[in-house]
Amino acid sequence: MDTPKHALTVDNVIFGFDDGELKVLIVKHGAGESRGRWGLPGDWLQQGETLEQAASRVLQDRTGVKDIFLEQLHVFSELDRHPGDRIITVAFFALVRSDAHALSVGKTEMDAQWVNVRETPALIFDHQRILSTALMRLKHKVRHEPIGFNLLPEKFTLLELQRLYEAVLDITLDKPNFRRKMMKMNLLVNTDEKQSGVSYRAANLYRFDLKVYKELTEQGFVFEV
Repeated sequence: MDTPKHALTVDNVIFGFDDGELKVLIVKHGAGESRGRWGLPGDWLQQGETLEQAASRVLQDRTGVKDIFLEQLHVFSELDRHPGDRIITVAFFALVRSDAHALSVGKTEMDAQWVNVRETPALIFDHQRILSTALMRLKHKVRHEPIGFNLLPEKFTLLELQRLYEAVLDITLDKPNFRRKMMKMNLLVNTDEKQSGVSYRAANLYRFDLKVYKELTEQGFVFEV
């Protein structure tokens, strides 16, 4: 019996948040049959590295970000997911501040851009399915775990936090109700500082209570909308 032959890759869904929009990092391929087309950043699994190490390498190469938690999303192994060779990919996703990191392109890429997660161009192979799967996971997380630590600046307004939740869930939330729920969780700490450099009434700045953030991440909760 012949030994099965297949290749293994990693693909990263890297979410960012900027100017009220949930964004995803995509790259334009510069070589091969997918040249000139957009896809998720990824690479082959190299000799001597784990899947987690490969995903971290891809993240660092594209954004310069180190030590950011990457969560394994799903294994995509459909027989027809790639034209030609049998390629299995393990997808990961990460949350980073899209406005705080300079983008870099890989050796075989032409461009890298942050785009609105719901306005992406046509993506190669099954990358749209991978992105949709990651977005569903993120929607589930936002309802059961706190998010924002890697997506918002260290100090932020309640409106910025609400816009993040709205961008992820793709809905409009009631402002008083959202703020009441957030304050009830004891997740936020008032810094006693206000916005600066704004033409409108400056809002209070908050930060996350890291101990409570960790506890809620481990214990979970249900965020009703």
